[in-house]
Amino acid sequence: MRASDAQAQDLGLPAIYLHMLAELLRTSGVDDQALLQQVGLDPGRLQSPELRVTQTQATEFVTRAIIESGEPGLGIMLAGKFRMTLHGALGTAVMSSRTLGEALKLVTRYLTLRAPHLRIEQSIDGDQAVFRVFCDTDPGPLQGFIMDAVLYGCVIMSTQLLDTPITGSCIRRQGHEPGYFQRFRQQIPVPVHFGADDNALVIPASELTATLRFSDERLAAKSRAQCEETLHQLTRDAGFTVRVRRVIESSHPFPPGLARVAHTLFVSERTLKRRLHEENSRYQALVDEIRLERARGLLIRTTMNLGQIADALGYADAANFTRAFKRWTGVSPSHYRSRAVDPRTPVSVLANLSVGA
Repeated sequence: MRASDAQAQDLGLPAIYLHMLAELLRTSGVDDQALLQQVGLDPGRLQSPELRVTQTQATEFVTRAIIESGEPGLGIMLAGKFRMTLHGALGTAVMSSRTLGEALKLVTRYLTLRAPHLRIEQSIDGDQAVFRVFCDTDPGPLQGFIMDAVLYGCVIMSTQLLDTPITGSCIRRQGHEPGYFQRFRQQIPVPVHFGADDNALVIPASELTATLRFSDERLAAKSRAQCEETLHQLTRDAGFTVRVRRVIESSHPFPPGLARVAHTLFVSERTLKRRLHEENSRYQALVDEIRLERARGLLIRTTMNLGQIADALGYADAANFTRAFKRWTGVSPSHYRSRAVDPRTPVSVLANLSVGA
C-alpha cells in the first residue's frame, strides 16, 4: 500500500477475514500463526467480532500470505469460505431480506462496514442489472485478490440465499484470464468473462424479485437499523486516535512500542504524538485502556493466574499488574475476579469497577 493511500481515511477491516485467511493457510501447510506475528498481529485476537485492523496491516498480511503459500488463487479460496453470518449485522440484514434485489441494495449501501475503500454501483442495462465493483484506492498487486474475493463471494452467497445459482447471471472481469483460474473454475457456479471493461456481477433484472430462503421482515428491519447505526459510528470514529487504538488492539507482542505503531501508520513518532494531542489523547492512556479491557476479560473468562495475565498484558510480573489494576479500578484483580463470578454481584457494580482513575 502506498503511504498516500494509508494516510487517507482508514476505517479498518474486520479482523475475522484475516482469521479466515489464516485458517486457509494452515490447511495449505503454512505456519499461519508465525506469519501473523511477523506482521505484528495477535492470532488470538482476530476472532473477536468487533475488532478491526488497519488497511496497512491487512495489506501486509495478505501480500505475505500469497507469497508464503505460493497460491495466487487465495481470493477465490477465501470467497468459498464466506457465510452470511460472518459478515456481522450486514450479513444478517442481507440474509433476512425479502428479495434478492433488497439484499443487493443493502450490500451496495453498507459495503463500507465490511470492505472499506470498496464500493458497488448498480445500474440497469436493458434487461440486466449490473453491479460494478470499484476500489477507491490503488490496491496494486492485490487487485486480483480483492476482486476474486468480492465478486466470487457475492455469487457464492447469492447461491446460499436462493439455494441455487442465479439463473442467467455472470461475472465480468477486467484483464486477461490469470493462469490459476482454471484450477478453480468448477467452484464458480456462473460463467466468468475476462477482458471486460469493468469488474461486475451481472444478473437478469427479473431475478431481483426472487424471494430469499431466510426472509424475516422483523429481523431485517432490526438488522438494517443496526447497520445504519454502525455505519454512523464507524465514520464518526474515523479520527487518528481510533486508528492508533486499532493497531494497539490487534498487536503482537502486546503492547506494541510507539515506534512500531508510528511505522504502521506511516508517520513519525513525533507526528503520532502530535496528532493524538490534537484529539486530546495520549499513547500511554490508550495502551492502559486496552490493557484494562483485556484484563477484565481474562479475569472473568479464563482461569489464568495473575502471573500469566501479567505476562499477556506486557507486565514484568504479577505485582506490577496488580498495582496498575488497583489504580484503574480501585480493587485488586483477585477481588474483581471474585466479584465477577459471584452471581449476586449486580452488573452495575462491575461497570463502576471498570472505570479507570
